[in-house]
Amino acid sequence: MKLFTYTGETPDEALRQAKSVHGSDPFILKSREIRKKTLSQKGLYEIVIAVEEQNEEPAKNSVKKKLDEIAQKSFEKKKQDQKISLSQDMNETIRHISEIAGVKNPSNPYVSQKQKPQMQESEDLRAIKKEIEQIDDRLKLIQSMFWEEKKPNHHLNIPQEFAEIYGIAKNSGIDSERLNALMELTLELMPLQMRSNSVTVKRYFREVLRKMIACRSENLEIGSKNILMFVGPTGVGKTTTLAKLAARYSLMLDKRYKVGVITLDSYKIAAMEQLMTYARMMRLGIERVDDPSELEHALDRLKYCDFILIDTAGHSQYDKQKLEMLKSYMQNDFHIEVSLVLSAGTKYEDLRDIYQSFSAVEIDNLIFSKLDESRSFGNIFSLACDVRKPISYFSVGQSVPNDLLVASNEFLVDCLLDGFKKPQKDNK
Repeated sequence: MKLFTYTGETPDEALRQAKSVHGSDPFILKSREIRKKTLSQKGLYEIVIAVEEQNEEPAKNSVKKKLDEIAQKSFEKKKQDQKISLSQDMNETIRHISEIAGVKNPSNPYVSQKQKPQMQESEDLRAIKKEIEQIDDRLKLIQSMFWEEKKPNHHLNIPQEFAEIYGIAKNSGIDSERLNALMELTLELMPLQMRSNSVTVKRYFREVLRKMIACRSENLEIGSKNILMFVGPTGVGKTTTLAKLAARYSLMLDKRYKVGVITLDSYKIAAMEQLMTYARMMRLGIERVDDPSELEHALDRLKYCDFILIDTAGHSQYDKQKLEMLKSYMQNDFHIEVSLVLSAGTKYEDLRDIYQSFSAVEIDNLIFSKLDESRSFGNIFSLACDVRKPISYFSVGQSVPNDLLVASNEFLVDCLLDGFKKPQKDNK
């Protein structure tokens, strides 16, 4: 049995094309709407026809026939003048993925006559490879025939060839509403000629995810005082993260920066002793502040430092009294950058509540800790998309100072789709 795909502006038009080739009563395997009709563009529908092969030639005698079919398809494809409307902010992604997939302009006016035979040979080889990949994809299509019965109730029609990547993304923990919107965007923008290759579909979807995550590079310029405050609920690893950054700035970079530490956590003696131990080991200046009025004096005593790192007491996001106290520490003449530290193992709904509560102190960026203790990362992705704040660092273990990475969207998307893999070297 062979599968044939036909498209048209309406289902009837696509069916008429199929009937003109396969007779008046073709077996329709699948019918779906690819693009809705709007004022600016025509609708597009696709049907898949299954045809039983009556006299199948032996494989050893079918090579020439296969090449003839490929050449004919290539000729028909060149004649086709179909333009796909793409979103302006996704053009760079489209071009990048097109290069990976080997999709080129079939009529390049700058190709010389001497170059054409070699290019034609290359295109034929590429076409053969593409045909093999399409056969493999059709096998996957047959294996996923029960997808329609298993997929959850939603209004978005997920094509069969996207079922695998949809399942991976759903299992990663991305909230359903966002995932459906993301899939709809991918289906709308992805060129039709790239959908027949499952590898290309995954790469394209990976690029879409990557574009949606904002990560911030390190600010290592010394021109003004860099004061960083770490806030967040109890137990997320604020003190350990601060120690990792102190070691990074003072010991591990090409330039050795002067680092000072201020602790506002007078509630937990163990946290204070831990920070004191780190400060002695790294020979850092450290100040303890018990009242908002004392913070300016402590900052002034550490004015010789390139970086001043402020540790705060962890508390519940629902403790309004302590949140107001934390906010009062920001009322001074210094510019203090606030990093909200969150655990990767916290579910999305709680992450959102924590962010909303701590927004009283005007959060500048996010730090996610304990990535090594989590197996799904859709919660991080969903929050980063919701709040549109850049991620600055990832903490990937308890080791000080090694288990800290400068955040990158490539690393987070790899964790999202492939699972967490601890890097072997520091990310500088």
